[in-house]
Amino acid sequence: MTKVYNSAQGYDLMAGDYDGKKGEKLAFLNSFEEGEFLAMIGGVNGKKVLDVGCGTGRLVGDLLREGAEVYGVDVSEKMVEAAQKKFGRAKFEVADACDLPFENESFDVVVAAFLIVHLKKPEDFFAEAYRVLRDGGVFVVSNINQKKAPLLKAGGSREKFYIDSHYHIPKHVLEKLENEFFKIEDEKFVYEGKAWVNQVIKARKV
Repeated sequence: MTKVYNSAQGYDLMAGDYDGKKGEKLAFLNSFEEGEFLAMIGGVNGKKVLDVGCGTGRLVGDLLREGAEVYGVDVSEKMVEAAQKKFGRAKFEVADACDLPFENESFDVVVAAFLIVHLKKPEDFFAEAYRVLRDGGVFVVSNINQKKAPLLKAGGSREKFYIDSHYHIPKHVLEKLENEFFKIEDEKFVYEGKAWVNQVIKARKV
């Protein structure tokens, strides 16, 4: 029987091979966004930005280049270690998205890509994002259209496994954000043919 791991376990196994030898796996992940995610964030020069579910830092390099002060958290210790080695100017720590280790109103921007697919109750994370954002702060989050978790294999291991995942209906994601008092400012869908593959949302704390 194929094992199903939680996010910490699964991504610890994947961390060593997550980027790919020439970054091709990160390029594949970027293809699900087609530039929409970073475009929605807008200017971040001089702003304090939190990347939740940062992985190995796929977004961190772009945020640093744009002049942001970047913090990253991930539930996987191995992913955090990899991100810290790549981006010494950013600050990383291991943390649960639904229990962020920061004071109220600490950040100007919170981003979360490829995260809520691993959360059964994304509203718990949305409440935390709202808490750590300053008034008027921006929250950008993506929702992958993944009704079945992909079968994964880590590096040279023979073991194949799944990482626990949850499908979220797009309109329900918007409703959950609004229930946490976010104002929805923008929503884009990335399509593959006629099927949507990713929902990208910009919300603001008001």
